[in-house]
Order: sequence, then C-alpha cells, then structure tokens
Amino acid sequence: MFTVVNVHEAKTQLSKLLQRVEGGEELVIARSGTPVARLVPVEDLPPAGSPARRVDRCRSEDFDAPELERLFGTR
Repeated sequence: MFTVVNVHEAKTQLSKLLQRVEGGEELVIARSGTPVARLVPVEDLPPAGSPARRVDRCRSEDFDAPELERLFGTR
C-alpha cells in the first residue's frame, strides 16, 4: 500500500518524506489529485545499469476498479 501526498507537501516536507521512504514506505506524489510520481526505497529499484523494467499492456480486468476509484476518484 502507499500514501498519496500533494506536490506542496512534498516540497515543504521532503526531508520527512524521505525518512518515511527510508523506513520502507512507498509514497505517491499527486498534482491536483492526479498521481505523477512514486517515491520508493532504493532497494526496490532495479540495479544500476540493468535494463528498464518491461511494462506490458494491461487489460481492464487486470485492475480493481473500486480500489482505483477510492484512491484516485472518478473522471
């Protein structure tokens, strides 16, 4: 699970947010409620020099729509 923070909070509380990430928490930074970036602990990232993770196309049934709506609202 992750916590969503807005851009203003990320800018003003960056040191505190980084401490939370160092503790293993994953944060999503949103602009006007739209997720734009993820802060994750370094150990969760692919090793330096490794090929980028492959992103496959997803089918609509791959998503839990009620959970997405709860997190991000409807459009």
